[in-house]
Amino acid sequence: MLGIIGRKIGMTTYFEDSGEAIPCTVIEAGPCIVTQVKTKNTDGYNAIQIGFGEQKPKKVNKAQMSVFKKLKIAPLKHLKEIRDFPVETVKVGDILKVDMFQVGDKVKVRGKSKGRGFQGVVKRHGFGGGVRTHGQSDRERAPGSIGASSYPSRVWKGQRMAGRMGNVNVSVRNLKVIKVFPDSNLLLVKGAVPGPNSGIIEIYK
Repeated sequence: MLGIIGRKIGMTTYFEDSGEAIPCTVIEAGPCIVTQVKTKNTDGYNAIQIGFGEQKPKKVNKAQMSVFKKLKIAPLKHLKEIRDFPVETVKVGDILKVDMFQVGDKVKVRGKSKGRGFQGVVKRHGFGGGVRTHGQSDRERAPGSIGASSYPSRVWKGQRMAGRMGNVNVSVRNLKVIKVFPDSNLLLVKGAVPGPNSGIIEIYK
């Protein structure tokens, strides 16, 4: 599977020649450096490890720094392993760029969703809340009954309740590539991708 690490820049509107307005996300895709190549003979499976974004040397431990010095490259901030990559087409030190994508390609984008913190059931699950009449003064955003009486005499596993919301890995599939800018390493895909602006994402072809 072809893939690359990128950074979400933000959203914009792209206008076709016909005048159609398409909501798009701007992604800075690469350049990524191949830091390791794994094969079935040596590791049992085919994969590559790529790095994106430079890191200050003082923030890298000695073990990682020795790897980067051996490769003769600057320390990289984000490392990611991509499985089932055609390893015969790359070698350590190669640079993957946005030109691996073409206009019209369908891609999968993976990233961490925005963290919302600890939220109640109304915001987290869309509950309607309690009634506002008959003497109820503090039940407007309460979850209501969470269990049963004689059976099963416990709360069901997986019951929708208040808790931490967001900050989980989310994948969005079949996003269409609208435009590719090789000179500036920018990719324009139709629709929204997970995560905040400047968030790190993965793009798979």
